[in-house]
Amino acid sequence: MIQRFGDIIAVEGTLFDSNMYILGDTIVDTGTGMNPDALLARMRGAGVNPSDIKHIVNTHCHFDHTGGNRLFDADIAIHSLDADALREGDDARTVAYMFSASMDAMDVAVELGEGDFVGDFEVIHTPGHTPGCICLYEGESLISGDTVFADGGFGRVDVGGDISELADSIRRLRRLDVEYLFPGHGPWVDNGSRHVELAASFLGL
Repeated sequence: MIQRFGDIIAVEGTLFDSNMYILGDTIVDTGTGMNPDALLARMRGAGVNPSDIKHIVNTHCHFDHTGGNRLFDADIAIHSLDADALREGDDARTVAYMFSASMDAMDVAVELGEGDFVGDFEVIHTPGHTPGCICLYEGESLISGDTVFADGGFGRVDVGGDISELADSIRRLRRLDVEYLFPGHGPWVDNGSRHVELAASFLGL
């Protein structure tokens, strides 16, 4: 499924791919890259020329969000704590091995940090799933990566994560006014704050 929400084009991931969100000439997460023809065709079907993508923002370093980076001639931005996993092509930290794949070493042009901006979206550092997980927030919409999903779930913490850090991250997100939630996997939804509260309840917060 592909939908447009104002300036956000949401592209549903297929198979193991993460969802991808296109903000002008920027794409947030790129899937595994293992189904390139399908991905690029879907982008073109949404009226986006893949060659027009100039910037990639990865919400974290895992292969199902970053493997497709190589499909674009674009600079890569990721939180500083996850940057070396991409630079080194680290199959362990990117969990590429879980997809029977190997991670290409990649240049990282920008190391993101708390309070940086991607267009109108502010970077919120939300560790827990990985040390360098981020969300992007612009006062209404939250692109949440694997920090929180629409069903109130969240990314697993047994592959380099930390449950106490994740709980702290969810506490931060529940203070936001989220109308639209755009997660790394699964459906995007409105009334996003309700889904963040559901995640908080699952964690006993």
